[in-house]
Amino acid sequence: MQPRAHATPLVCLASVSQRRRELLAQIGVAHVVAAADIDEAVLPQERAPDYVMRMARAKALAVRARSAALPVLAADTTVVIDELICGKPQDEAAALAMLERLSGRTHQVLTAVVLAGDGGLASRLSASEVRFRALSRAECVAYWRSGEPRDKAGGYAVQGRGAVFIEHLSGSYSGVMGLPLFETAELLAAAGVPVWPDIPSVEAPF
Repeated sequence: MQPRAHATPLVCLASVSQRRRELLAQIGVAHVVAAADIDEAVLPQERAPDYVMRMARAKALAVRARSAALPVLAADTTVVIDELICGKPQDEAAALAMLERLSGRTHQVLTAVVLAGDGGLASRLSASEVRFRALSRAECVAYWRSGEPRDKAGGYAVQGRGAVFIEHLSGSYSGVMGLPLFETAELLAAAGVPVWPDIPSVEAPF
């Protein structure tokens, strides 16, 4: 689902991720997009929740500094296992190492979402747990060569072929995808940005 072409944009999404665009469109929020070019290196001794929140804030502020016409929505996602932050794999060796570490185990997916507007910054953090079944080396190689893991935190996509690895998910499916809609809707509502703008409100019968 995409926002109607004639709809007036309500926010600027600080991401060129197609999956984040689709998630925002799912709740009816018309938007424009802008890439946030920031340094995504992890700081020494930085904890994963602090890292994803710092990244989301940096993205929001970078785009907001270029244009203050709309509130800026930004998000950042990372996979965490053994206190290790698993970002986007740089090459096949890194992807295979990530997938083999996740194989047969439960890991955490953290997504921070930030809204930068006239009232300053507001933020939320989504935390989910995902358990993988045991993976063979051959299917890890085949998955990497499908091209899907290349730009995904942790080296997999819950909404894509990687779904066949997932034995159990506890938390936010949309958060694992990259934009937790519950937390996003909370931030937008607090800023006066409506979700489902094309659905008329009705009075409760009691």
